Amino acid sequence: MRLPANPPGSAILGLGHYQPARILDNHEIARSVETSDEWIRSRTGVVTRRVAAESETVADMAIAAGRQALADAGLPASEVDLVLVATTTTEDRVPNTAGRVSAALGALRPAVMDLNVACSGFAHALALADQSIRCGSARTALVIGAEKLTAFTDWQDRGTCVLTADGAGAFVLGVSDTPRVGPVVWGSRPDMAPSVTIQAPSHRFVQDGRTVFKWAIGEAAKLARSAVEAAGLGLDQIQVLAPHQANLRIIEPLAEQLGLADRVVVTDVVESGNSSAASIPMGLSKWWHAGRIPADVPTLLFGFGGGFAYAGQVVMTPRR
Repeated sequence: MRLPANPPGSAILGLGHYQPARILDNHEIARSVETSDEWIRSRTGVVTRRVAAESETVADMAIAAGRQALADAGLPASEVDLVLVATTTTEDRVPNTAGRVSAALGALRPAVMDLNVACSGFAHALALADQSIRCGSARTALVIGAEKLTAFTDWQDRGTCVLTADGAGAFVLGVSDTPRVGPVVWGSRPDMAPSVTIQAPSHRFVQDGRTVFKWAIGEAAKLARSAVEAAGLGLDQIQVLAPHQANLRIIEPLAEQLGLADRVVVTDVVESGNSSAASIPMGLSKWWHAGRIPADVPTLLFGFGGGFAYAGQVVMTPRR
């Protein structure tokens, strides 16, 4: 059995994102369910969110984000030999979303896989892409988080409809002599699996918000610290925090607990809502292309949610 003698690392070469055109603000939601702009802002921090058109699919959004990430990396799709899409809301079973993305973008013979790990799905997919590059199974990977969460939303459930949103984000990973994606710290809490669900017969997004909030405030920071330690770094070296955009009332305490509140903390949830697996790459890409993310700095990614699963790693932002 032979393995690479000097396994390479991987690096983020490009970022991309896509959001639907329709913007749904708090006032419009308040016209159909008992809530208000003040109530939503105070409990979630969300002001607006994006909602996909009925004809707009998860694959459509993933393709658009992937196309921008490839352009940002300056690479043709023909060089991509691995496509991973993290999604829990895809419309089709077969072909998978990754297969539709690779066909639409013009990739030649990539391995194509969808991953369903809900809100931490992108961090899981990024780790698998990094590991594939390290062991020589791939050289260029397109990693996407894409969700149409509003299609599974109960618009009469005040606790969830104020959060959900749609969109996609993407990273292009390539071989690097110097590792620029750190080891993943991942796991799950099977006992908490019922706290976030989309299941029969309703197929609606249901969440025990109090349980998730309690876990996030009590456990997330410890696990995020472990990801920094696994990368051989200290929290004082982290320049950007890009967590899952679950709720601003979770993101802000997490940044405080980690001592990162004075760094760049991605809070795209305010204008984009909670887009599950799409939230980390979409928020980071939006801020990157807007010039709000510094180049070549250690960035902590951390996702958590349905499953109940979590995953995090430190990455270096691309060099501009």
